[in-house]
Amino acid sequence: MKSAHQFVVDKTDLAAHAMVEHELPALAEGDVLAKVDRFAITANNITYGVVGERIGYWKFFPVAEAGKGIIPVWGFADIVESRNQDISEGERLYGYWPMGSHLVMTPTKVKPSRLMDGVAHRAELPPVYNAYSRVRAEDGYDPAMDDERMVLYPLYATSYCLYDFSKDNDWFGAAQVIIPSASSKTAIGTAYAFKEDPAAPKLVGVTSARNEEAVLALDLYDDVILYDDIETGIDSAIPALIIDMSGNGPIIGRLHRLLGENMRYTSNVGITHYDAGGMDGDYIQERSAMFFAPGHIQKRTAEWGPGVFEKKAFGFWKNAAIQSRGWLKIERSEGAGALARVYEEVLAGKTAANVGHVVAL
Repeated sequence: MKSAHQFVVDKTDLAAHAMVEHELPALAEGDVLAKVDRFAITANNITYGVVGERIGYWKFFPVAEAGKGIIPVWGFADIVESRNQDISEGERLYGYWPMGSHLVMTPTKVKPSRLMDGVAHRAELPPVYNAYSRVRAEDGYDPAMDDERMVLYPLYATSYCLYDFSKDNDWFGAAQVIIPSASSKTAIGTAYAFKEDPAAPKLVGVTSARNEEAVLALDLYDDVILYDDIETGIDSAIPALIIDMSGNGPIIGRLHRLLGENMRYTSNVGITHYDAGGMDGDYIQERSAMFFAPGHIQKRTAEWGPGVFEKKAFGFWKNAAIQSRGWLKIERSEGAGALARVYEEVLAGKTAANVGHVVAL
């Protein structure tokens, strides 16, 4: 039997982690073995861990030990063994992988440019996470954009969903869109999407003094406000939609208290400041909801037909990723020690806003 490695964390204490060796099962007929090549680690992956029980992220790559889990990542892998007549060894896939070295897959719905992992325990999970791109068959595939795809595509796909969701709801009657944690990559992607639409409300980015210069340099937000200046810098007379990337309860409470009835809706998206947490008594629950991008994608698929939303989102991502080259710095690392170091840095919120981490084991 072949051995593999998995980066396993404690579900209730994400700072507790270990690289665990395990034996891979023999492939059944129809299965393939993918060797994970490299993947990105961003604050998005920390979100997967924090809300893993609530949304089901721990279910994708389960481990036997109770209370432990594997955080999913986006990246590339190569098929190193196949017992599936439709998939050859050497095939390269982009998609959703365990933070580890290998994955046994059961490809289904195999098409020239994509396939689904039909392994039984993933059957009831959102299809967007079970879909894998057969990248060498993609029209216009550019391997020079692999790093940006790993770091930015999962985030910018959510950004496009947020834009499309907001527009579909007529901006919730808002004349300004307030984005806390404006330096986060998902926030930047959202700003790119809104700025492309002349009919969209004005954008207000909220950030820290540490990130103010970088946010201003993006030239995406109409106004940039520091967290300390929320009460004086934001016009509470203007109806507002809040797209919150921070998950910082005290910050959102201050915004809700300031805006009152003019807080038309809050999409709770990310948890960049996950340790702050805890929405307080000023939080307006009845006009707030957690945003789940796969749910919006499923809605649009039902309305527009298969593949239409994905094509639009992919086109947006590619254009926005090219623009992002002006500020994004990719940092590549290799090895189990590097993975632990990068994970701890991202978990602690110490990664610079303009850095994207790519790790190879």
